[in-house]
Amino acid sequence: MWIDLTHPIHSGMVTWPGDPSPEIQPLASIDQGDGCNTSLLTFSSHTGTHMDAPLHFIPLGRTIDELDLDVLVGKATVVDLSPLNRMIEPGDLHPLLPEGVSRLLLKTATGRWMNDPQFMGDFVALSPEGAEYLVKRGIRLVGIDYLSIEPRGLKGHPVHHILLGNGIIVVEGLNLSGLNPGEVDLVCLPLKIRGGDGSPCRAIARLN
Repeated sequence: MWIDLTHPIHSGMVTWPGDPSPEIQPLASIDQGDGCNTSLLTFSSHTGTHMDAPLHFIPLGRTIDELDLDVLVGKATVVDLSPLNRMIEPGDLHPLLPEGVSRLLLKTATGRWMNDPQFMGDFVALSPEGAEYLVKRGIRLVGIDYLSIEPRGLKGHPVHHILLGNGIIVVEGLNLSGLNPGEVDLVCLPLKIRGGDGSPCRAIARLN
């Protein structure tokens, strides 16, 4: 059975401070006498459940349309970090990661905040040391269940630079509430935006 890991995009949903609230405006309407329904979509490339391309923080980094599809589809390991109310450190990850893991989904206690339209700044996220640990472990994709993999306010955005600079694809704003710890089949595909720094994506998982 496939489980949807994607939050729906809608007006009034939580966004990163400074990003606009999504707007979905009708361009044509059957109710107004048009032959079909069409809409104009206006939102940030990092809205809701979304993927960061290296270009998001790395000058001349790969763009969203250049990402390796083989990384975006395959086995992923879900780890439950919901007891934590602080940054995720290497010591939190080490006992939970089996050998050979290449895709990692971080389930936290603050993922439920995606359902609150008010942004919460003290969400659980990865420390710089935790990011370095994932590089050493050979992780190729990491996802988390709030709007950023990185704690808010870290000077210079070290977590993003470590991950994206080492080619690790980052997925943020996932809905992991329906997943238990263990292995799943993951499909996570962004829009193919030429030159894009990121994109909303549709993420689904199948239990093994």
